[in-house]
Amino acid sequence: MEIIRRPEFTKKKVIIFVIVILLLGIFCWFQNNWLQVSEYTYTSPKVPSSADGMRIVQISDLHNAVFGSHNSRLLEKISAQHPDIIVITGDIADSSHTDLDAAIEFCEGAAKIAPCYYITGNHEMWLDDDEQQKLYSGITDAGVTFLKDETVTLADGISMTGLDDASLYNGTLAKLSADIAPADLHIVLAHEPQYLEEEYILSSPDLIITGHAHGGQFRLPFIGGIIAPDQGFLPKYTAGEYKSGDTTMYVSRGLGNSVIPLRIFNYPEINLLIIKAKNDR
Repeated sequence: MEIIRRPEFTKKKVIIFVIVILLLGIFCWFQNNWLQVSEYTYTSPKVPSSADGMRIVQISDLHNAVFGSHNSRLLEKISAQHPDIIVITGDIADSSHTDLDAAIEFCEGAAKIAPCYYITGNHEMWLDDDEQQKLYSGITDAGVTFLKDETVTLADGISMTGLDDASLYNGTLAKLSADIAPADLHIVLAHEPQYLEEEYILSSPDLIITGHAHGGQFRLPFIGGIIAPDQGFLPKYTAGEYKSGDTTMYVSRGLGNSVIPLRIFNYPEINLLIIKAKNDR
């Protein structure tokens, strides 16, 4: 009698399948949890010698992500950059899986490292009134300066304006810029980068620090980011340095996720910006 052998899901195939799943799991974990520091140097003749070498650490789009117990890995990474100031450029909380306590606890830890400045992102705008009040009170009680369409002096000759996320495209920056001395270096914190050409450069700021784009979420070689909020597919502004006229903009890839819960070839990012005085001699 002829024996018919049926295809079997052999032990070897099971082992290969399990190994592939494990490798994919490890890959995805590292893509979303390995903290990367991106360092940039901005040089300008407007930078006074007293501020030469100022170190600004940018944290953006945390979206309630936690790196280590009580965000210990993130805070240690920030501290290791020896920042003079820390800027938190919006979406520290997430409106769809909100954990205000985690956001406030991070601010408490960050404020112990260096003076911190915070602006809102779109997700803070989407919180209900009670959540907003709890978050904003917690942030300020933690010792973080909340900039809501306000300008502060960082050093003699350096002014920094923080824009509320509701004020990115309504002429607010132009009004605030009118009070900046032309000789001063003007830094602007604005959560969303896509208004560079149509709004921000009209006020001629020297330096803009933004986030929001999540690095394009999935990044491919020679292509860059694939999709970003408010920019759609193949977005223009996703990560790194952009120049328009005399204005330079830096976009952080951010740290957390929101609607799309996965990053690919796009590690969570801490930006370190070093401000240097330009010697024209």
